[in-house]
Amino acid sequence: MFIIVGWVVVTVCVIGGYMAMGGKLAPLWQPFELVIIGGAGVGAFIVANPKHILAKAGYGFKSALKGAKYNKDDYLELLSLLYAIFKLAKTKGMLAIESHIERPEESSLFQAFPKFSADHHAMEFLCDYLRMMTLGTDNPHELADLLDEELETHHAEDAAVQSAYQTMGDGFPALGIVAAVLGIIKTMGSITEPPEVLGKLIGGALVGTFLGILLAYGFVSPLAAAMKNTFDADAKYLACIRAGLLAHVSGYAPAVSVEFARKTLLSKDRPSFFEVEEAVAALPPV
Repeated sequence: MFIIVGWVVVTVCVIGGYMAMGGKLAPLWQPFELVIIGGAGVGAFIVANPKHILAKAGYGFKSALKGAKYNKDDYLELLSLLYAIFKLAKTKGMLAIESHIERPEESSLFQAFPKFSADHHAMEFLCDYLRMMTLGTDNPHELADLLDEELETHHAEDAAVQSAYQTMGDGFPALGIVAAVLGIIKTMGSITEPPEVLGKLIGGALVGTFLGILLAYGFVSPLAAAMKNTFDADAKYLACIRAGLLAHVSGYAPAVSVEFARKTLLSKDRPSFFEVEEAVAALPPV
């Protein structure tokens, strides 16, 4: 929503300021220059990126528009789930959670937390590492290295999508110059025309430079920055799971392990200690 609002503000301020100075809108209407710049930008985007990045381009755009996927309530649910799992493992042993992680979609434990259960990637991430623990993985340092490697891979995949948009944005000013040069070439073919005709042609050519810079710094590059912010915020969800798992495998009590996880969260999304305490106290027996 804020991205749309920002784009509207950019457009209104640029066009409105131009008109307030006495500028006319008609010379700005150069649809074929927009075709040159936009088409060349999209073509370069296709050339520069492999198939799997192109496939995620829509996902990146949608993520930036929607903003961060998780809020405070989602993190409170996650912390409650981690507490329930750690308590079950502490009281009945790691094998007690085996049936839950093998078929999480049928597990009464997981189904009590619907937002988490609907997140396939987070579910797979948590269950994979719990499964490793049931198989005897109990070295927190080795587990931390593996967790970090997987999270870094996930971050790199998201960063590649964001970088692709940023690169396209960085290229628009140069493509605007290409459109402007083509307009000047067209103008040179009419060099014998009177000044008023040449002025109109030159003005139309310069719109290419204007559009390229506006698209880059008013639209696409801010979109790439918003995409990065969204991906970074969403990454905290898996980082929270990581912290809880490492605390649990290090031997801490469930409440302490959950506190380790809570401390990783951004302040705007982090439930208070007492909110978590109240939430876990209301959990049904496991």
